[in-house]
Amino acid sequence: MSVMKKIAILGSTGSIGTQTLEIVRKEPDLKVTALAAGSNVALMERQIREFRPALAAMWTEEAAGDLRERVRDLSVRVVCGMDGLLEVASYEDMEVLVTAIVGMIGIRPTIAAIEHGKAIALANKETLVTAGHIIMPLAKERGVPILPVDSEHSAIFQSMHGENRARVERILLTASGGPFRGKKRAELAAMTVEDALRHPNWSMGKKVTIDSASLVNKGLEVMEAKWLFDVSLEQIQVVVHPQSIVHSAVEYADGGIMAQLGTPDMKLPIQYALFYPDRRPMDTKRVDLFALGQLTFERPDTDTFRGLALAYEAAGQGGTMPTVYNAANERAVALFLQHRITFLQIPELIESSMAQHRVTASPSVEQILETEAETYAYIKEKFGE
Repeated sequence: MSVMKKIAILGSTGSIGTQTLEIVRKEPDLKVTALAAGSNVALMERQIREFRPALAAMWTEEAAGDLRERVRDLSVRVVCGMDGLLEVASYEDMEVLVTAIVGMIGIRPTIAAIEHGKAIALANKETLVTAGHIIMPLAKERGVPILPVDSEHSAIFQSMHGENRARVERILLTASGGPFRGKKRAELAAMTVEDALRHPNWSMGKKVTIDSASLVNKGLEVMEAKWLFDVSLEQIQVVVHPQSIVHSAVEYADGGIMAQLGTPDMKLPIQYALFYPDRRPMDTKRVDLFALGQLTFERPDTDTFRGLALAYEAAGQGGTMPTVYNAANERAVALFLQHRITFLQIPELIESSMAQHRVTASPSVEQILETEAETYAYIKEKFGE
């Protein structure tokens, strides 16, 4: 008889959160004890009624009040704001925290969960991008596993399973190339929000889809991989692989390459993180190598897609610079989605934000959040919001 595993999800109404709950639905030995979301009260109510967590958090007091009213017939405690997220992250009756929340709002809850000895199923890139120097040593000190949920990082993690990590020569981080693969700057200038949201292989939230089109997503993943796998930037090579079948690979000192292949389905890395080191059966589309015929690989065009080159630059400078990169991109994507800037202005805005920043080395959480606020203020001034 398998033991019941209790999980909590930060960002339960988003893309990763809802897919995690699809897995819970099929696995009787997973129990959801706490959920947190932003503002989607209607979906949160449905999740609470189905999964019966004892604790639920919404970001605003208004959303929490609305939710309390809707679920007052149930024995669920509803909390709100950062205090609510921290309460969910450190909830006693939970072993694994799925951090599927978007943005740097995930830093404090992740730290709280680690301090309380919870395993982390990490889908929140920004946490490691901006605070990897705090998170990874803390997790090591507390003996807490950080299990990557991102498909690429999960693939790297799987490709390192049972291997000597000291013998890793380089990480081959694959990218689909997004909807604009092969296009030049002149073509990108005319691309609309609708064009950018048409991802060829993956179904993701709007922000991640735009980040994939600009290759900023891959830049964030490079920074995340550096911290997760304790490698240098020079050891991470981005490879464009349009079919999205090879999710990433690791090359070792003897020239051998281990890779993880599968269909583009986020449920596989989510389930792998939840049950690691076990592999549970999964009803997913299988790769048909005969139908595929061939897999292709290309060098990324970092002159056209400046977002990736800027990520290496930001990570190389370290300290607070990755925070500037991340925060500037967050605002730039929001402005693009509002049709207020063009697609090519996204990397331009990141670059100008980085140029005006003075780096603080080894920043505290407070300094990281201050840097984010300063970057937001700089962009707000620039666009007169």
